[in-house]
Amino acid sequence: MSTTTAPTTLNPAVIGQAEKHHTAVLARALAGTTLDEKRWIVLNQALAAGEPVERDAHIARVAAMTRWAGADVETAVDALLADALLATAPGGLLEPTDTGKAVVGKVRAESGAIVNAAYGAVAPEDLATAARVLATITARMAEELARA
Repeated sequence: MSTTTAPTTLNPAVIGQAEKHHTAVLARALAGTTLDEKRWIVLNQALAAGEPVERDAHIARVAAMTRWAGADVETAVDALLADALLATAPGGLLEPTDTGKAVVGKVRAESGAIVNAAYGAVAPEDLATAARVLATITARMAEELARA
């Protein structure tokens, strides 16, 4: 049981601590796979699309979503293709292989158990408020970054 005192307000340190814990949960679930965070997100997003995706569009979407360089996302795509977790479908589209889908399922199950327990400790209305607040903060930061 944690003895940490709850913060009095949302601030970058609180968000950073939460992000670091989410990353640690993901790292634990990725252990024993060939995936790192970038490869995981690229593969997971390809599966989440629900249908084969156009390579350049997928790279651009993941790069925009994560704020990573397109070249880094492209490197992750190439590694996933080399590891046979992604395949080239007819028309040059990308799609997860059966092995890729199995890895995503394993990682989601392992990380989901911890994440669901943590989020389950918070009232749904508080989670909804937090989602709105974080979405607003993220959108505003994206606007500011776009100006630079």
